[in-house]
Amino acid sequence: MRVLVVEDEKKTASFIRRALQGEGFTVEVVNRGDDGLMLASTEAYDAIVLDIMLPGRDGLSVLRQLRERKKKTPILLLSARGELNERVDGLNAGADDYLAKPFALAELIARVRALTRRGDENKSMSLRVADLSLDILKREAQRGVTRLDLTTREFRLLEYLMRTHGRICGRMAILENVWEYDFDPGTNIVDVYIRRLREKIDDNHEPKLLHTVRGAGYVLKDQP
Repeated sequence: MRVLVVEDEKKTASFIRRALQGEGFTVEVVNRGDDGLMLASTEAYDAIVLDIMLPGRDGLSVLRQLRERKKKTPILLLSARGELNERVDGLNAGADDYLAKPFALAELIARVRALTRRGDENKSMSLRVADLSLDILKREAQRGVTRLDLTTREFRLLEYLMRTHGRICGRMAILENVWEYDFDPGTNIVDVYIRRLREKIDDNHEPKLLHTVRGAGYVLKDQP
């Protein structure tokens, strides 16, 4: 389950990320409303935790824009203020739930779990980039007519790259989303797995899909 957290208080964002990762969620964090809108508009998430008071663009504006763009991702609004009119505004704008600060992390986790269950029907369980396909439910990967034999970690890495296809993914983003590390362990584990994955999906196939962007990271795309 992949969750986007849009929260400008870095300590709060860190607590939320650690709590959700501890429960098995893959978590991506941004601190500005416009960044949250961009990611939520272009990437696939199972739920979004969205603070109302944000720099750049406030949470209610982000929420309204997403709903106007027909994005159905379940959204949990956070706010330091819990007035009734603000809750009503958020729910009327399309929020699925509302949680006032300060809150217990256990309650936030429970609410996010409820939202991801509610949003299961909207999640794409099959992914495709060019002739590379991934069936999430069956845990099967295929390039053209060739079935790919992937380890569990290779499958998770490929799923992450396919869900973010066309976007450069840095090593830390991969570590956080595939290994759920919030630190760099100082090894070349990402490079090793990228090399193994490239051999399986690109060897003897055209076009090449998995590319290295020197100094930035990796990107899965069907255009050179």
